[in-house]
Amino acid sequence: MPSLEQAQVALERYAQRGLSEFNVSVGRYVLMPDHIHLFVGGGPDFLLSRWIAGLKRAISLALEIRGEFWQPGFFDHVIRSEESYRGKWQYVCDNPVRAGLAAESSQWPFQGQVATLDRL
Repeated sequence: MPSLEQAQVALERYAQRGLSEFNVSVGRYVLMPDHIHLFVGGGPDFLLSRWIAGLKRAISLALEIRGEFWQPGFFDHVIRSEESYRGKWQYVCDNPVRAGLAAESSQWPFQGQVATLDRL
């Protein structure tokens, strides 16, 4: 069974490298047992699909996962306002509660923030 602790370390390492080397910022994130929610932003040449593929690869290597593990592709949503940001973050933050993994979102240990994103 993959370790959420190891996945969190791999995600944060990948995010730190992205920030220092490629001007890609991971803001808040929530790691779930079967998926990840994260807020990410980059410069004008940023390709989210390439970045996500690299993140999947980094986590797979850290967890020593071989073969098919990730669903193909990903779902994204462009946030265009502070109100949208707050609503999306609340939804993401409440994921562990809805899944019965924590009584309150603040109790879920597999969440964090790597960088502060400009929220418009």
